[in-house]
Amino acid sequence: MSSERDSQSNGRPVRGAADPSEFMRLNLVGESPAFQDSLRLIGRLSSFDAAVLIHGETGTGKELAARAIHYLGPRRTAPFIPVNCGAIPDNLVESEFFGHTRGAFTDAKETRVGLIEQAERGTLFLDELEVLSPRAQVALLRFLQDHSYRPVGSTTNRTADLRVVGSTNCDLAAMVKRGEFRADLLFRLSVLTLTLPPLRERSGDAVILAERFARRFSAQYRLAPRAFDPAARAYLEGHDWPGNVRELENLVHRAVLLNEGPCVSFPEAAGYADGTETPRRVDSAIDRPFNEAKAEAIAQFEQTYVAALLRRTRGNISLAARLCGKERSRFGKLMKKHGLERVTFAAGPGKA
Repeated sequence: MSSERDSQSNGRPVRGAADPSEFMRLNLVGESPAFQDSLRLIGRLSSFDAAVLIHGETGTGKELAARAIHYLGPRRTAPFIPVNCGAIPDNLVESEFFGHTRGAFTDAKETRVGLIEQAERGTLFLDELEVLSPRAQVALLRFLQDHSYRPVGSTTNRTADLRVVGSTNCDLAAMVKRGEFRADLLFRLSVLTLTLPPLRERSGDAVILAERFARRFSAQYRLAPRAFDPAARAYLEGHDWPGNVRELENLVHRAVLLNEGPCVSFPEAAGYADGTETPRRVDSAIDRPFNEAKAEAIAQFEQTYVAALLRRTRGNISLAARLCGKERSRFGKLMKKHGLERVTFAAGPGKA
């Protein structure tokens, strides 16, 4: 989708980038390079009308990103309809998506508008795509081919004017290989892609987000605003955050409500201020031999580094190899070693 020059913006505004205040308004907050790269890409994706597939671990803000793509784009005045794919009963897939007429089946006592018609002229957000049943995958694929559909019980086809954005925390390409997800559906959904970085890769953002959450919860419960004590700040910077932003938000919410002192602190942060406590990633490693722990740390660094390069270059392997000073073939071996695939990071059709 973007040229190599665009992908190497080095922090400068790129064509289609949104105003930073707009991202703040949409609750997308962070200053780390990895997150800023994501924001720039969201700004570009909002300008187009093609399907977008958002990848990211649980709690990284995939729905916030989908909303930003919608509300920064030309469809912003139309509905944004979120759908939890795991909450749709398999026997009601067609009815939920396409709607039904009165008397179409036993319990159809009145005509009902489906999710697709509800999202007319707007955006249909399909969350947790990985849990779609085979039946639901077929129904969606048929619709995505030309955006035409027929409500259950109707004899007339309709055409929808909407944008589809999907999200997943799984490797759908791997699911395709295992026969668990349709390859043709994946291609239809991933014309454009966005991969959100986990909080552990967003250096400094945990503190920024925690302070924002603390201000919001203090105002919500009419409490005096308080700063984090040194141990709490050290914990925020050193914790791995396996639950990502959602884990951080819950931790701050609880701390703001239960702390009675002049500062906000966490029981988990004891010892962080004076250095007697180590981050969990190091603390767990010291229970194993040095060489084994070192090898694991190196492997984790390699995987994180290669993934970050692929995210920055939108899956352009040749460019990523040049940026890190490696031959393309050696970089490809690193990708294979850590199970990374170009299609996961590609923002759209482009050279690799």
